[in-house]
Amino acid sequence: MYESLKKTVYEANLELHRHKLVIYSWGNVSGIDRDKGVVVIKPSGVPYDELSWEKMVVLDDREGRLIEGDLQPSSDTPTHLELYRAFTEVGGICHTHSRDATIWAQACRAIPCFGTTHADYFYGQVPVTEALTDGEIADQYERNTGRVILRCFTDLDPLAVPAVLVANHGPFTWGKTPAAAVESSVVLEEVAALALGTLRINPDQPPVRPALLDKHYLRKHGKEAYYGQIPKRRN
Repeated sequence: MYESLKKTVYEANLELHRHKLVIYSWGNVSGIDRDKGVVVIKPSGVPYDELSWEKMVVLDDREGRLIEGDLQPSSDTPTHLELYRAFTEVGGICHTHSRDATIWAQACRAIPCFGTTHADYFYGQVPVTEALTDGEIADQYERNTGRVILRCFTDLDPLAVPAVLVANHGPFTWGKTPAAAVESSVVLEEVAALALGTLRINPDQPPVRPALLDKHYLRKHGKEAYYGQIPKRRN
């Protein structure tokens, strides 16, 4: 019944490994089928070279109740569920500890948008959350990680900025599909590296001008986007 989504999520997890965004068992990708009310996610602690689509874990999308699978789901499952409940257009979520994005997260700094490479994917800086309190860490840590992300997005469109840095922790990304969530992670790691290099050359470099940010983001994602192949109108 859930074979298609399990295979999709499995392939998305492998894509993280192909792009060298994860080592050992670090990281996870999930996908949601809102019509069926289920989330599929990577099992906890299983190395990528031991994964198979049959090992993906199926949970209900509200409380994380186990529906199908012999293994425990990712320990980050409560974070994913919090985001799915709030970000209703999101169909896939990804979490990694990729090196350069995690450097920014550990420094508790948002990634500024310095140029058009960044602006093509993220409409402004990639934000960093506030730090979790001791109480939030002690009780329902993973669920509170989702909540601190949501507080960060009170005034942000999650589809315009499909990534966040959790302070002292690492990045989460998302998209309309699990594959899109992984693409966001790949691009995030690249722009994190570019930003680090930019600041090494010029520590005082300001963010890109709003006009250039708007041009590059909106030409790909705006209502009148013209990047890529636009279907021709029929007479």
